[in-house]
Amino acid sequence: MQIYLPIAELSVDVFLLLGLGAGIGFLSGMFGVGGGFLMTPLLIFIGIPPAIAVATQANNVIASSVSGCFSHWSRGNVDFKMGGILLAGGFAGSTIGVALFALLRDLGQIDLVINLSYVVLLGTVGVLMLLEGTRALLRRRRKVGPGKLHAHTWLHGLPLKTRFRRSRLYISALLPFAIGFGVGVLSAIMGVGGAFILVPLMIYLLGMPTAMVVGTSLFQIIFVSANVTFLQATQNQTVDVVLALLLIVGGVVGAQFGGRVGAKLPGDTLRLLLGVLILGVALRLSLELVVRPEDLYSLGIPG
Repeated sequence: MQIYLPIAELSVDVFLLLGLGAGIGFLSGMFGVGGGFLMTPLLIFIGIPPAIAVATQANNVIASSVSGCFSHWSRGNVDFKMGGILLAGGFAGSTIGVALFALLRDLGQIDLVINLSYVVLLGTVGVLMLLEGTRALLRRRRKVGPGKLHAHTWLHGLPLKTRFRRSRLYISALLPFAIGFGVGVLSAIMGVGGAFILVPLMIYLLGMPTAMVVGTSLFQIIFVSANVTFLQATQNQTVDVVLALLLIVGGVVGAQFGGRVGAKLPGDTLRLLLGVLILGVALRLSLELVVRPEDLYSLGIPG
């Protein structure tokens, strides 16, 4: 059954979109990630214009992050002071990112930039996750304890130090602000919540306790993604509400089943599987950039 997407200006099978949402929801529940970095490339694969895929995907990030944040808040695992500084950086980064998005779109380069960003980012993250998962497997077989989570560098000597009592940290506020800024730019350009980058940085660079990291990152992601959605809708008109609703419905159902499967698998195995999946998506996007297209030329008809 076909449904017309008014902003994307094309018809897509309803069950394909529901299945796609359910599949990403299943993977999100299984691996404990937002899934935006997988959803956007898959939307591109089925013919959704990259600019529409990026802006619409931010809605899914908000929906999944709200429920997760409330769950962690109820257990006291949200550092609101840290989250506030991350959020300040995220608002600045996402606002600049949306303006950059509009500029690249006017120049006709936004599709290329989105694809290249995903190839580089997913390729890097996929390789790092494979390496970390392999090391974890080897440590488990040798019965070796985990290494040191983070090392102090010159970054920890930056000014404007403040105390984060809930996270038991005394570090420069510039660090979380810079991290939030970078994730905000990524959210605008790539349509991701950024948790797959934000969480490792909060653990290994800031040195936050793991129990505090997920809830605090979700708190920041909710408002940054909302800002991106609002700005994309008002400035660039690239948010397709019909597409977003179908993906959310499928995602909510799929996440329930994914969580049950993920709970039965070891963490290092999950990291290896996710690393392989991420590299597979990066490889597919790479091929689309280099393979000769079926139509070498297209005619643009002025509106």
